[in-house]
Order: sequence, then structure tokens, then C-alpha cells
Amino acid sequence: MKTNRRNFIKIAGVAGAGVMANGINSCSDEKMKKPHKQRFNMCGYAAPKLEKVRIGFIGLGSRGPVHVEAMCSLEGVEIKALCDWRMARVDYSQKILEKHGLPAARSYGGSDEIWKELCASPDIDMIIISVPRGPLHTQISVCAMENGKHVGVEVPASSTLDEAWQLVETSERTKKHCMMLENCCYDFFELLTLNMVRQGFFGELIHADAGYLHHQNNFIKPEGGDMWRLRESQHKIGNRYPTHGLGPVCQAMNINRGDIMVIMTSMSSNDFTLGKMASELAKTDSFYKEFDTNSYRGNMNTSTIRTEKGKTIMLQYDTSSPRVYSRIHTISGTKGIMQKYPLPGRIASEGRDEWLDEQEMKLITEKYTPEIVKRMGELAKEIGGHGGMDFLMDWRLIDCLRNGIPVEQDVYDAAAWSSIIPLSEWSVANGSYPVSIPDFTCGAYKTNIPVDITMAQGGNTILRKT
Repeated sequence: MKTNRRNFIKIAGVAGAGVMANGINSCSDEKMKKPHKQRFNMCGYAAPKLEKVRIGFIGLGSRGPVHVEAMCSLEGVEIKALCDWRMARVDYSQKILEKHGLPAARSYGGSDEIWKELCASPDIDMIIISVPRGPLHTQISVCAMENGKHVGVEVPASSTLDEAWQLVETSERTKKHCMMLENCCYDFFELLTLNMVRQGFFGELIHADAGYLHHQNNFIKPEGGDMWRLRESQHKIGNRYPTHGLGPVCQAMNINRGDIMVIMTSMSSNDFTLGKMASELAKTDSFYKEFDTNSYRGNMNTSTIRTEKGKTIMLQYDTSSPRVYSRIHTISGTKGIMQKYPLPGRIASEGRDEWLDEQEMKLITEKYTPEIVKRMGELAKEIGGHGGMDFLMDWRLIDCLRNGIPVEQDVYDAAAWSSIIPLSEWSVANGSYPVSIPDFTCGAYKTNIPVDITMAQGGNTILRKT
């Protein structure tokens, strides 16, 4: 959970230094073609019902307490353990339990590997993993599943193709869910779009635009001086954060459930901002001397993806130039188009070359707002977490486990969406050469069917009475 971020970034930097000459090891031809025979199909798998879901939390920095807060609100949940190498963060989360009138959970802390003890605990059904992104996401997920726990892991679920296959193989062998906690799939506009797609409003989908465009000041000194975002920008190329934009459009396109992503090419701009800013700051503050280099790997990354059925996705990533926040989220079909940004979104339908007006948008929204939003939307907004989508995601996960319902984001989604990180890096490093995207379902996508989240099946998990 300390993640040894500094060491990890250094290791990643060593790998990145040889990238232009040799490509990236995790995307070598041998590993791209890794033989894998599906042991058990986790898509559509309904795990045995759990009357109570006993949860352990690993990682209590910024994201972990958000999940703790949500789970404290839900009936049928017992919070059994809280874990972070920093005991202060464990104590902070214990106060959340106290605020809700709940008993204290077991505390785990003070060691980089204390999470292994929590994973081995016999009285836990699911582990929520919110450590900083890096190799620990996969290591902890695999350990948890090996110890009989379902997993909810923050994005991305894996950083390399080897890690992605580890998740798939372990989930299939243990029959434990490994759900990447991609909260943007539960944002209300994305759910509205998905419901409209499923009801045929757009006809046959042709193309989608997605992304993560979010200007972040990576030079602000955080507590402890850990500048991991900046170090990552020095050494990593490609799309380092694809899943927020990609997840919702993959669901709309039924990726891994009738279609798969098959090929991608990726291109990055030069860096026009980070190096210059580092040089300016280093003139007056010695703290920034180590960042005053010419090694920054670019601002904007654009990747294009083609599916087996001939549909296309444009995916972008940029957190270091002046951009208004956007995940783009455009769905284009034979009968219409829907675009989320600029907010509050807009729609054009077949036979018209202009966007619907405000009244028409209101009528469309009322007609196609999915059942899950009608039932839980206002409550989700009240409890919060990115406008309510965090709570809606956590509620949905618990409701699935308590009712024996398949999760709509399974391990194949976690692997496929996360694989864009190393694949885009490989493509950029090799002159934007096209790279194949593995089929983590091993052919099962041909008969897999989508889980209909929009109907909010189950739905009997309610707020805890306090």
C-alpha cells in the first residue's frame, strides 16, 4: 500500500528507457499469443447468494474511505477489516464506522505486506482494493481470490498483459468474481445511453469516442512529497488511464458479449508543458531539480480500436495540457448519435442534421431513464461519491452478491479494458504500429450475453437502519 511507488516508477522507467529500441516486454509476440484454455466462463456466472457480505478493505488513502462510507450505509454488509500501511488512515476509517454506529473492524497496518494477513482471514467474503495503481492491484486481487474472496479492485485492474491473464486464470479457477470498480459505468448519463442502445434507439452502433481529458497540476507537492504522477509522466508513454472512457462504450458495444476489440494503433504527441513547467519551478525551488529533465513522454495520446464486427472506437488521454474535463462519451449508430460533453449532453436522431432541443431532450431522458436510476438515483446523489455513481456501483455490487446475480463487469472486462495501458505503450514505442488485443474470453464472447444492469434486478438491498 506504500506500493513502493518510487521504486516502481524507477523500474518502469528502466523498462521505458529501452522501449524505443526493443518494444515492451509485456507485449512481446510470445506473450500476445499466450495459449490459454478457458477453465470456467465467468461471464454470466452467478455466485452463491450471501445473506451477509463480509468485507475487508485494503488501501484507505483517497478512494478507500469512499467505499467504506458507502458500505456503512447498506443493509446486509459487515465491515470486518481495515488495512493500510499507515495506521492513521486505518484510524480515520474506523471513525467512519463509529459515525454510523457500527462496531470497530479489525485493524491491519504498519507493514507493506500486512494485506496478506487480511486476505487469509476466514471470515471475509469480499475484499475492496484501493491501493495506488501499480502491480499491487493484481497481486492483492490474486491473493484474495486464492483465499476464497470475491474482489472489487480500483482501476486499472492490471498494468501488464501477464497480470491481466493472471486475473483471468485465477478468477476462472477459483470461481470468484474479480470486478474492476469502474465507477463511470454507473454515471447516470452513461446508464441512460446504455438503456437507449439496448432498446435500439441508435440502431446498429458504428463508432464511439471515449477518453479521459482532465487537466491536473502534477507539480503540487503532496503529503510526504511523493510525486508519483510526475515520475510516471517522465517514463510512461501511451494511454495510462483508459478505463473511465472505455468502459461505458465497451458496455454499449457489447464487447466480450458478441463482439471483441481486436486491433489498436496508438500515437502520442510530444510534451509541450511538463518539461517547461519543471524548468521554471526548479529555478526557485530545489525540490523540483530532479524533475527538470527532457524525459517527459507527451501530453495527448490518441488510440484507435477496431472490433471484430468492424466497429471503431477513438480513445484519448491527456491530463497535462489545459483541457476542460471530459470523458467525451459519444455513441454513433445508424439511427442517431448521443454525446455527453459538453454537459448536459445532446442527441441527434435519424433524418435530422441538428441536435434535439431542450424539450425533446427532456422527453427522451424521461422515456429512457433506466430502472436502476429511477430506483436508486436520488439516494445515490444524496450519499454521494462523484455525483452518486460511486454509491450506485457499490450498491449494485452488494446487491448482486446478496441475490446471486451475475456482475455486469467481470474479469474479462477488467483484463481487456486494462490491457490498453501496455498495448498503447507498445504501439507508441513502435511507431504507432498496430497491435492485436487479446481475447481474454478465449472465444466465449461469441455466445456470452450482456447482463442487463439497467433493470436493477434484485434490488432488495436497502439502507441500513440507524
